[in-house]
Amino acid sequence: MDRLPEQLRELLDQADLLPGPERRELALLMRGWADAQSEAEPAPEGGFPGQFGMIGQSPAMEQVFALLARVLHTDVPVLVTGETGTGKELIASALHKHGPRRKGPLVAVNCAAIPATLLEAELFGHVKGSFTGAHKDRQGYAEAADGGTLFLDEIGEMPMEMQAKLLRFLQEGEVRPVGGNSVKHVDVRVVAATNRALEQQIKAGAFREDLYYRLAVLTLSLPALRERPEDIEPLAKFLLHRNETEGLPTAKLSEEAIEALRGSPWPGNIRQLQNELTRAAAFARDGRIEVADLELVSAS
Repeated sequence: MDRLPEQLRELLDQADLLPGPERRELALLMRGWADAQSEAEPAPEGGFPGQFGMIGQSPAMEQVFALLARVLHTDVPVLVTGETGTGKELIASALHKHGPRRKGPLVAVNCAAIPATLLEAELFGHVKGSFTGAHKDRQGYAEAADGGTLFLDEIGEMPMEMQAKLLRFLQEGEVRPVGGNSVKHVDVRVVAATNRALEQQIKAGAFREDLYYRLAVLTLSLPALRERPEDIEPLAKFLLHRNETEGLPTAKLSEEAIEALRGSPWPGNIRQLQNELTRAAAFARDGRIEVADLELVSAS
C-alpha cells in the first residue's frame, strides 16, 4: 500500500494521454484521491507526528498543514514567511513534491548567499565573454528549473535592481542571459521565502510593491518554535533519531531535559535546537542527556 499513490500517479499520467473528457475528469479525481492518501501519511521516519515531511502536532502546525494541503494543487506563486530556522525550505519541498510539478526539477537559490553582482548571472545565466571569468555559456537557475519549481530563499535580501529583473521574468516568463541577445521561455512555479517583514521593507523603499504582490499570491507563515511548545519533544526525538541514522553521536533525553527544552525561547528555532542536541549528545554521559548537558538552555 505504501507505493500505491505513486503507482497510481504513473498510471494516471498515461491515462491523461487518452482521448475523452470523461476519462480525463476521472483521472483528475483519482489523482486527487492518490495525493490525499500520500498527504494524510505522518512523517515517514519512526512514526513521528506530522505531515509533508515535517514534524508537528501543535495547533499552530495543524493550521500550517491544513493550508498547505489547500494550496498544493495550485500552480500560483507562494510566499513563505517565518523566522530564521523555522523550516521554510521544507514548505517549498512539500509544495514541489506533492504538487503538479513533482516530476520536474526543484531548484533552490539563496538570494543572500550570492553577491549582488553575480545574482543576475546565477539566476538567468550568461554567455561566454559577458564578463571577466565567463569562459563559457552557462545556464541559469531559472532555466534549470523549467517545468518544475524555482525556490527563491531569502528574497528580502535581493537588491532593488535585481528585483526589477525578477519582476520582468515573472511577468514575461522569459530569461535573457547576461550578455546575450536571445530570450528563452521557461515555465516554472516560483516559491519565495523570507524572514523579513516585506510590507515594512516596501514602506522603507527597500522592496518593490509590485514584486511583492507577484510573489505573495498565496502566503504561508511558519510559527516560531517558542509558539509551538507541544512540538518540542517530538522534534527533539526526531532530530536525535536522524543523527543516529547519519552516524552522529546520539543519546536519550531525560524528562527534566525535555521540560527544559520546552521552556527555552529558541531564537534560532529548529536549527538552533538541532545544533544544541547534536552538541549535547556528543558530551552526554551514559547515553543520556540531562539538563546540565544543555548549554543554551542553561545559559538562558
